[in-house]
Formats: sequence, C-alpha cells, structure tokens
Amino acid sequence: MERQSSTRGALEKLKSFRGIEKQRSFKFLSMEKQMSFKRNKDSPGKRGDTELHLAARAGSVLHVQKIFAASDPELVGELAARQNLDGETALYVSAEKGHTEVVSEILKFCDLQSAGLKATNSFDAFHIAAKQGHLDVLKELLQAFPALAMTTNSTNATALDTAATQGHIDIVNLLLETDASLARIARNNGKTVLHSAARMGHVEVVIALLNKDPGIGFRTDKKGQTALHMASKGQNAEILLELLKPDLSVIHVEDNKGNRALHVATRKGNTIIVQTLISVEGIVINAVNKAGETAFAIAEKLGNEELSNILREVGGETAKEQVNPPNSAKQLKKTVSDIRHDVQSGIKQTRQTKMQFQKIKKRIQKLHIGGLNNAINSNTVVAVLIATVAFAAIFTIPGNFLENLKDAPDPDMTLGQALVASNPAFIIFLVFDALALFISLAVVVVQTSLIVVEQKAKKKMVFVMNKLMWMACLCISAAFIALTYVVVGRDDRWLAWCTMAIGTAIMLATLGSMCYCIIAHRMEEKNMKKIRRSSTSQSWSISVDSDTELLNNEYKRIYAL
Repeated sequence: MERQSSTRGALEKLKSFRGIEKQRSFKFLSMEKQMSFKRNKDSPGKRGDTELHLAARAGSVLHVQKIFAASDPELVGELAARQNLDGETALYVSAEKGHTEVVSEILKFCDLQSAGLKATNSFDAFHIAAKQGHLDVLKELLQAFPALAMTTNSTNATALDTAATQGHIDIVNLLLETDASLARIARNNGKTVLHSAARMGHVEVVIALLNKDPGIGFRTDKKGQTALHMASKGQNAEILLELLKPDLSVIHVEDNKGNRALHVATRKGNTIIVQTLISVEGIVINAVNKAGETAFAIAEKLGNEELSNILREVGGETAKEQVNPPNSAKQLKKTVSDIRHDVQSGIKQTRQTKMQFQKIKKRIQKLHIGGLNNAINSNTVVAVLIATVAFAAIFTIPGNFLENLKDAPDPDMTLGQALVASNPAFIIFLVFDALALFISLAVVVVQTSLIVVEQKAKKKMVFVMNKLMWMACLCISAAFIALTYVVVGRDDRWLAWCTMAIGTAIMLATLGSMCYCIIAHRMEEKNMKKIRRSSTSQSWSISVDSDTELLNNEYKRIYAL
C-alpha cells in the first residue's frame, strides 16, 4: 500500500509538472498558430510545412476543417499524405503534439497507407504518439486503423517497444489488449519489449508483459542475453524479483560469453543487484563463464572490495580455488536449465525456418501466377493472329475469282466464285481454314470475357485454351498444305508432298514433346501429393524438411500444362 501511495504521489507530481509545462507552452503555441494563419498558402516555411501542417501543429480543429473544406474532394487524400522536409505528415505532427481532435479530423481523409507514412526518423504517427505518451491519440488511430499497431521503425521496434522504453504503462496495456503477440516481436538486435523495459527500470511495464506472457523472460537477444541480464545492468532490484517470479531457472541462463546475471551485475558494480541475486534460492555463486571467471573473480579483477567481501561471505571463490567437484543437485539444475534453453532455441530456429519457407513459397506462387498470365496473354495474341491469317486466306486464293461470266470455264459458275472451287484440294483447304478461324475466335471470346481469380481455375482455363490453340495450329497447317496442291500444279505434285512431309514431321514432333512434358509434370504432381499426405502424419521437424524438398521440386523454371 505504501508503495502504491508513493507511486501515485510521484505520478501526481509528474502530471502537475506536465500541466505547468503545458501552460508555459500555451503562449508559444498560440503565437505560432497566429503566425501560421498570416502566412501565404503557397509559402511552405523553413521546414517545408504546408498550411495543414501548421494548423495541425497548432491544434486548430476549425482551421483544419476549413482547409479540407476548401480543397478539391478528389485531392484531400493527397493533401493529408503530403510530407514536409522532415518527412512528417499533418497526422504525424498532430499526433506528436497530442491534439486528439485534430487527429480525429485528419483521419477522415486518410487511408492505411497515408496514416502509416514514416518520417525521416523512421517513426510514423502511431509510433510518435506512443513515444510521447498520448493515449487518446492512440485510441483514435487504433479505432481507424488497427493494423498500425503492427508497424515497425528502422530498428524493427514496434510502438509497444517504444512505449515500454518510455515507461508509458497505460499505452502498454492498451497495445497488449489490442494484440498480445506484439510482445514477442524483437528488434534487429534480438531484444524484445521486455528487454527494453527491464533495462530502463519500468517495473509496471515488466509486470504487465509477464502477466500476458510469462515465458517471454527466456527470450534472448543476439548476444544471448535475457531480460534478467538487462535488469542486472540497472539499479532496480524490484524488477529482478518480478522477472524471477514466473520461473527461477532463468537465473541460470548464460549469454554467448557464458555470463549469467550475477556476472553482469558484478561487472557493472551494482551492489544492490548483486545482493538481490545471491539471496535467490538455487543460485550458483561460483558459476564460471567462458573466460574462466566467477563473479568473485570479476570483483577481484575490478578491485571492488565491497562486492568481493559480499561474495566471499556467501562462498564466492575463483575458478582455481574450486577443488571439490560441483554439487550434484546444482549440476542437475544447471543441466535442466541448459536443456530448456537448447529446446527454446530449437523452437525459435524452427519458427524462423518456417517463416522463411512461407516467404519463399509466396514468391514461387507469384511466379506461377505470372507465368499463367503470360500464357493467357500469349494465347490471346496467337489466336488473333491465326484468325487474321485464316480470314485473309480465303480472299487471296491462287487463280483469283470469276469477274466476267463470259470468261467462265463452266456455265454453272457465278460471279465472284473462285476458279479453283471445284478442286478437291480447295474443299479441304476451306474446311480446315474455317475450323482454324472459328476455333481462334472462340479462344479470343473466352479469354476476353472470363476473369479467373483462383489459381486452379486459371490453370484449367489455360489447359483448355492451349489444346484449342493446338487444334487451330493443326487446322491452319492442314489448310496450307491443301492449298499447296493447287499452287504447284499436277506436274510438280512432289513439291506438295514434300511440304506435307515437312509440316507433318515438325508438328508431330512439337506436339509429341509437349505431350511428354505434360505427362511428366502430372506424374511429378501426383508424387508430391503423396509426399504431402505422408508428411502430415510425421513430426514437425520432419514436415519442415519434407516441405523444403517439395519447395525445391515445385520451383521449376519451366513446365507444360
């Protein structure tokens, strides 16, 4: 109760101090507001601020409403997304200053993309509001665009991390209620929100994070340090006790250099932290790091007599002085702790592998979709080309047409009739030319009328259209060969036979190879389906390996449908 009352007293003092600060800055804000109204609309100012930036910075809701009302309705979105020389939008400026009403007004003209625009400091409006502790602004932003809670800055820090570093407990609670998984997102250096809060000494934030996820205390950064290591660098012993509450074994976790929390606290010379740690039940006083040093040896090396005496009283000694073998119970605890740490590291690595696999799989799916779209476009172009050739061929027949009945070789002929109409080769040409024309037109109509979204349906459509194009190609080839019998005449029929032999050989070889590719691809797909079914009944690690093999098999540069 005493602690809560003292905390409340400190918070009240802080709020009163902020109130005085706001009163002092009120005159400055009002002067800035008046000056901004006097500027010309086309004058952006030294920072590149537009009139909307200045109104947002001053917190003038009425002026913001006037600016939007006077703007072209089609350009209000572009106006809201406009950035100054620092990359700040009007939404960013109002969020930074804590002008909730202005933020609410600007959000009416923003979409998710413009609301998430980052300034040159890699902060967006949501991040800067979290950093400044503007709870009401964050509520407005979350109500409009909940996805903003997942955005990160250049160090991959979320708004939760930013708020936790500043100690804004109300904002931390709000974001944890929005999405508790935010606490597990690590920065580029591997540190989580708990690392930041523990290092900065914010007890309430640490308690809130541990209540949401007790196991987060075992998360390590790239140096192998837990939040307990970070708290050992500070001066707040209460945070240490909170971090140890979920699981005392976290005190045995070592970083990449083999240092435990006691090693870190001793090297920092934190007497209170060292006394708190050695009072924890089960702590190994004489644990040795990879440099062969105990906590006592570090204190001796630094010449810290106070810590040396404290550690000596609880049995502290150097690694060389440890003649007796380690206690079996302590050794067992250390082994269990190491095993737990290894298991957690393995789980973390497996998750990272799975995420990488999913990213690669999405890229491959994009390649598949792009290939199908190219095939559809190619089919349309070829179909139009074949239809054009087939349509023109009927009007460019060798021998021309009957233009004068007096010149007709047969009295039954009519004007405009082809002179070779009675030739059997011409009849064959006409039939296959018509087939090629109308098949191609059918393909063009289908592909320009249907919009297919699902990938499987798109594959089926490409398969059917491809086969129709095969038929169209065969028909136009047959029509060409038939017409050669008319062109070469009776004395040179061998030329027509040679043309037919060449065309038949090429087309059969081409279509045969395509059929082989299709059959081979279908067989591989069936084999991969069998592997997928068998992998679902196996363990996680095995399924990841089999998925990787499947991914390698699916990643083909070319295949036939």
